[in-house]
Amino acid sequence: QVQVVESGGGLVQAGGSLRLSCAASGSIFRLNRMGWYRQAPGKQRELVATITNGGTTTYGDSVEGRFTISRDNAKNTVYLQMNSLKPEDTAVYYCNLFQLLLNSDYWGQGTQVTVSS
Repeated sequence: QVQVVESGGGLVQAGGSLRLSCAASGSIFRLNRMGWYRQAPGKQRELVATITNGGTTTYGDSVEGRFTISRDNAKNTVYLQMNSLKPEDTAVYYCNLFQLLLNSDYWGQGTQVTVSS
C-alpha cells in the first residue's frame, strides 16, 4: 500500500515564499513521477509541477520561473519551493505519485496555501 503525505502549507503575504514537502511510502518502484497539482475554489485541478525519478521537470505556465520542484529519490520525497507568491496562487495543493510500471496514481490529502494581498 502506498501513502502520500504533504506538509508545509500555510498563510503568507503576497511576494513571500513557502516550501511544500511530500513524502511517499510503501511499495514504490524506481520509475515514477512525483509532482504537485492545485485546486482553487470553483476551479478545476491544475498542474503546478512534476519531476521524474531521472530529474526531468515540467511546470505549469502560471508558476514557471517562480516555483522550483526538486526531489530526494532515496527518501521518495518531493519539494516545491514557491517564491514571489501571488494571491492567485491560493489553493489546496495536492501531491501526486505516478508509478509508470503500474500505471497508477496516488494522491495526498492536500495542504492549503493562502496568499494574502
